[in-house]
Amino acid sequence: MPLVRVENVSKHYRLGEQDVQALTDISLAIEPGVFLAIAGPSGSGKSTLLNIIGCIDTPSSGKVIINGQDVSGQTPDQLADVRARTLGFIFQTFNLLPVLSAEENVEYPLLQLPELSKAERQERVKHYLAMVGLTKYAGHRPNQLSGGQRQRVAIARALATHSKMVLADEPTANLDSKTGASILKLMKDINRKHGTTFVFSTHDRKVMNMADRLVRIADGQIVALGMRAEGRWVFVQDKRPQGEEDPEV
Repeated sequence: MPLVRVENVSKHYRLGEQDVQALTDISLAIEPGVFLAIAGPSGSGKSTLLNIIGCIDTPSSGKVIINGQDVSGQTPDQLADVRARTLGFIFQTFNLLPVLSAEENVEYPLLQLPELSKAERQERVKHYLAMVGLTKYAGHRPNQLSGGQRQRVAIARALATHSKMVLADEPTANLDSKTGASILKLMKDINRKHGTTFVFSTHDRKVMNMADRLVRIADGQIVALGMRAEGRWVFVQDKRPQGEEDPEV
């Protein structure tokens, strides 16, 4: 069963006097354990789609079903609970709390889970900081860490809630190419070893090259759906202009 199903989702909003159609009739299934890239140029609607999948935004029409649960008409409090227990988030600006240490930032979302004792929270924090290679930096605040280290803290925080799916919005955009490549490798290793589902919004070819599923979006519509098979991309849907290049394999 798909972890997420997006069914005929459209999104429009007002921008001043203008009505903007951000997404039009999007349908998509995300299977457990995939490493999926939603790719498109700025303004294509990829971040809007990611935010709707992540229950940060709601569709104007259509359904979003997460883990078998239709979340389309839920209240903000209900959506917050879905986010807390099912989804982890990684942002290009890291979104760490500057007054908290690395370990406190990782623990912060766990405070929303009352069933966890303090000892259980601390054990999770220790485990996930070790997973991302930051055990010795646990007491450092964000301004004492490099960009790559801050993104590793964000990854640990996203995983600590035992999220079924991690949503990453341009996670390498504020990193140099070497650091970005190491962060991608870390996420791919976690995906392979632990089966964590990762969904990226990106226009970075390196992210697309690492993915095993590809959704290309333009002008608020899906124009191509591809999967990697036997070392090459196979497109089950492709409405792109003739001659547009596929990512490298």
